[in-house]
This record gives sequence, structure tokens and C-alpha cells, in this order.
Amino acid sequence: MDRFKEISAFVLAAQKGSLSAAAQSEAVTPAVISRRLDSLEARLGVKLLVRTTRRISLTFEGVAFFEDSQRLLNDLANAEATVSLGGVKASGHIRLSAPAGFGRRHVAPLVRDFVQEHGDVSVNLDLTDRIVDIVNEGYDCAVRVGALADSSLVSVQLAWMRRVVVASPLYLQRRGRPSTPADLRHHDCLGLSQQRGWMFRSDSGGRAGELVKIDGRLQSNDGAVLREWALDGLGLAWRSTWEVGDDLQNGALESVLDDFAAPAVGVYAMFPQRRMLPLRVRLLIDFAKHRFSSAPWNEPSSG
Repeated sequence: MDRFKEISAFVLAAQKGSLSAAAQSEAVTPAVISRRLDSLEARLGVKLLVRTTRRISLTFEGVAFFEDSQRLLNDLANAEATVSLGGVKASGHIRLSAPAGFGRRHVAPLVRDFVQEHGDVSVNLDLTDRIVDIVNEGYDCAVRVGALADSSLVSVQLAWMRRVVVASPLYLQRRGRPSTPADLRHHDCLGLSQQRGWMFRSDSGGRAGELVKIDGRLQSNDGAVLREWALDGLGLAWRSTWEVGDDLQNGALESVLDDFAAPAVGVYAMFPQRRMLPLRVRLLIDFAKHRFSSAPWNEPSSG
């Protein structure tokens, strides 16, 4: 129990930015929060927070511990809800945000099936490539792809995905297969408008970080158009596996430069920190995890 209180105090203090705000949330005095933090840091043997009279900030170790602690508290709340809710049915409304392309192709069908299974739940799916402010704009949950920046939210990983360079067999027969990223300068590359380049590992066993500039006569601000052009044999495209996974499986597209592909990135469900996540939202997240776990484009991180 003491460890739970210490971790709860740490997460609240990090989220609220002050001991007084954390104390108010817990209905205790700031001195109690301070003692719990002191005990936690003493037990771990590391400094987690830098405290001043006006605000607190996380140390390097504190940032890592904060992310793990959020997941731990959320998992515990979900475990308690699972056994305490019993046969209670989910009901109510969910406001959900997702990236436009990924949402249209994968989240929309998932939401359709979810509401068919849970007849008392309604969902408003907002597809946008803008990073929405989940709390201030009133969203219950948001699906995001790639690196996460907002530590005030809880994240649950749903899947992995990566980007691959693809082309039709017809194009590769006509123009040949590039063997290194440097070979792209000799190929027709189908790029997103305003895209600086395509990201690769620095070598076949190295880390991601090499941005290779690409050139081509065709560009579009819509990734779906680039996929169609690639299917038509007009060039190479750098697309996400969630978008071209089926094309790769049925042979309509082939991937190249796989040894140089950047590491996989996560697909996440993001939601505000709460002591008890609404059952309808928790069930939707579990539904998404189960659905995406068997998706052909879901593959573990390659480092």
C-alpha cells in the first residue's frame, strides 16, 4: 500500500506540476505528498523530481519512471474495473480522434464493428491529421502513430508499423531494383508535397537517421494517391505497412531496400489520466488491441 501511495503521489505531482495541486487531488496536505516522494526516492536511490518553491520538474530518471508508473496505475485501474463491473454493460458516448488515412482504412471499420457488438455505445470518429488537444477539446481517446510527446496523457500501444519503399513488379522490371538508398537518385520517386526526403538506417545494421532526398515528376499531398500511382507502375513510393500490407501480400507491390528500412514505430491509444477509465473506452481500446494484433501490417520493432 505504501508503494502504491508513493507512486500515485509521484504521478500526480508530475502531472499537476506542484505539490499543492497533487495534495488537493488526493485530499491530503502537501507535506504528506512530500513525505511520500521522499520515501520513494530514498527507496529507489535516485532523484526523480527537482522541487522548488514554485514548481517541480522531472529528472532524466524521473521521465522514464513517470511513463512506466502511468502504465502501472492504468493497468491496475483496469484490472479492478474488470472484476468489479461483472456483467455491467458498456454504455454512453465516445469521442474518438484518429489520423485521416489510418483512421479511414483501419479505425473506421473497427468502430463500426465495435458499436455493433456494444449496442448501448455511440461513437463520434473525427479523422484529422492535426494533433488534437484531447483534454481541452473534449476527446475521450485518440489514436496516434509514431513518436509521442505529450507526457500528461496515458498511452496504450496497439500495434507496430513501419515504412517501406514499394513499387509495382512492372516498374521494377522496367527500371531495376535499387540496392542502396543512394540509388534512388536514378529512379522516379513518388513523394508527398513538401516532403524533405525518405528516412533510412545509416546502413543495413545501423540506426535510423539518414534522410535521403528524393526526386520525381509526380508529387501529391495525399498518400492514397501515391499508392495508386505506385500500383500503376509510375515509380517508387515510401508508404506505411498499414497502407500497403495487402498489396505486398498479393504481389501487387514489392518492397525494396528492406535492409535499410527505419525501425518500426508504435500505434497508440492516448487518453487523459483518470483513476477509472470509462468502461466503454477501455473496451474500445481492448477491441483495437485484439483487432490490430492479427493485422498483417503489425510487426514488432526492428530496433
